[in-house]
Amino acid sequence: KKKKRVKSDNKKERINIHSHIKGLGVNTNIYMHEEEIGLSDERYSMFFDNTCGLIGQYKAREASLFLVDLIKQKKLAGKCILLAGPSGSGKSALAIGISREINKKMPFVFLSGAEVYSNEIKKTEVILEAFRKSIHIKIKEEKLVYEGEVMDMVVEENECVYSLNKAKQINAIILTLKTVKGSKTLRLAPKIHEQIVREKIKLGDVIYIETNTGHVKRVGRCNAYSKEYDIEFDEYVSLPKGEVHKKKEVIQQISLHDIDLANANPTVGEDLASVLNSYLRPKKTEITEKLRVEINKTVNKFLEMGLADIIPGVLYIDEAHMLDIECFSYLNRAIESPLAPIVIMATNRGICTVKGTDNIEPHGIPVDLLDRLIIVKTFPYTLKEIIQILTLRAHTEKITISDDGMNCLAKIGIQCSLRFAMLLLEPARIMASLEGKSIIDVKHIKQADDLFMDAKTSAHRVAEHSNKFVN
Repeated sequence: KKKKRVKSDNKKERINIHSHIKGLGVNTNIYMHEEEIGLSDERYSMFFDNTCGLIGQYKAREASLFLVDLIKQKKLAGKCILLAGPSGSGKSALAIGISREINKKMPFVFLSGAEVYSNEIKKTEVILEAFRKSIHIKIKEEKLVYEGEVMDMVVEENECVYSLNKAKQINAIILTLKTVKGSKTLRLAPKIHEQIVREKIKLGDVIYIETNTGHVKRVGRCNAYSKEYDIEFDEYVSLPKGEVHKKKEVIQQISLHDIDLANANPTVGEDLASVLNSYLRPKKTEITEKLRVEINKTVNKFLEMGLADIIPGVLYIDEAHMLDIECFSYLNRAIESPLAPIVIMATNRGICTVKGTDNIEPHGIPVDLLDRLIIVKTFPYTLKEIIQILTLRAHTEKITISDDGMNCLAKIGIQCSLRFAMLLLEPARIMASLEGKSIIDVKHIKQADDLFMDAKTSAHRVAEHSNKFVN
């Protein structure tokens, strides 16, 4: 018999620069006692687990763990965190580590300081949007539903009277659902058939249909079929208990910004004029303060009634020195709001001018806002730490590199920057593959280094040949 090669349906996962970060990696079980404060770096590193994805920065990670505890105890209200350190010292990685340490499913919104400047929308509006994207509401609703395993599915059709080619139209769909207690046959409208087709529902699937709206949701495949295939991508669920028709608690998680958009943009009509108007209307529109106040009132009612829970996420503002005095003034008030997320800012600036003023302040941030910030400092990485980081990245990107090649790449990281060294990994892998080798060596690293320039080399070249560049 001929064997056919089956191609995998797995899509390649896009590797992010911080894909490997899982938390802060502070080992609280063997955490230091009072008499052990002031240990050497070698002894101090014993209390940290590098498998979390973070390397070095022990003081910053310890400080961040204290902040995580404060956040969990809800004692960090009205303040935000500032990560201050040189470029490439792991500030963004530390912010993601804090988020993952609090809760792995916590909303994390990234905002760069330069993103607030736009011709279409106010700076403060961009910040407020980011704030509301970071805050999620978990809504619990009790709904009357039909729930069970699909045992039988029959589509009733008849010939369309007005069709010339005798096309068939769907009259109804007859569905039999089964639970532990029994089964029920339902006759459903043709529109529900469209949803069943869209959800790719088949016999053996566990579904529920909302009585009021007719919304159909596929929960998963019944676990009676769990050994149907050797490899299966479906999620298996147990057969529902109770009756087919029952009350079910449905949980939905949505951000405040999504609620704002849903209420700001009414449903477009089907006529041509309304479709054109919605197309010609600017894509970025400001949501009125009046609408937001009304939404906040409704959300607060749900919270008081116990029908919803608030999940404050993390808003990470990178390059915070790019914000101007107007943004800083707005942040002063915004972080004190009851519906404020956990704000983490990062900057690599020292003493510089605050944008929009002539004042020279630390980190380019006004002193009145600096007073509200808890500052965590980060330091440049050592050669040993750079080797550990590059080894971790090579493993994440599924790249094999020799010990000599790793030492060569780490030295480039010390001379140029860690970011540049990380960027050379993939070009060096391609150089090795062109020679038919699977392991990157010193030669391949040097070839990749000769092809590209780091920031320092580029600046030196511009200064040396300034007469050949447009000034």
